[in-house]
Amino acid sequence: MTATPADSPASAYDMGHLDESEGLATFAVLVDNEPGVLHRVVGLFAARGYNIESLTVAETNTAAHTSRITIVTRGTRQVLAQIEAQLQKMVSSRQVQNVTTDPNGVERELALVKVRGTGADRAEALRLAEIFRTRVVDTTRTGFIFEITGAPTKIDKFIGLMRPLGLVEVSRTGVLSIERGVEAG
Repeated sequence: MTATPADSPASAYDMGHLDESEGLATFAVLVDNEPGVLHRVVGLFAARGYNIESLTVAETNTAAHTSRITIVTRGTRQVLAQIEAQLQKMVSSRQVQNVTTDPNGVERELALVKVRGTGADRAEALRLAEIFRTRVVDTTRTGFIFEITGAPTKIDKFIGLMRPLGLVEVSRTGVLSIERGVEAG
């Protein structure tokens, strides 16, 4: 009688954890502002086969020579914990915050959304833009460019509603994050 996989004992190399659902996480990393830091962060993700969904970086304190890197990535709880641990181990990292799990974390994104429209579609695009509290930053007789800020899900919904009205192009900044309160993060 041949053993079937169901009859076999569990392997020490069981990959059952691969069935665990994936989620998005936003990490805010305060780093020394020096050449090669961004390359090392991106290399950390590439070397392990992790994808970066969104990446923003800018100097935040000239006097302290620090930059803030905000990374949105996807993975299981175990993978996200490993990413956070690896980011904390980096020599140039001063602080790592998982904004997604921090109740004081605030995430926002900016997008420019170009929409073509005349007649009823034009009126509907303007009506929806008002509901979403967007700003018209350019207008012609045949279209608009809207500026929208907010949570990435809000921007996704706005884009989805603009698609049938004549969505032409979208440009997004990627997620920015900060911690609520008056203390420095």
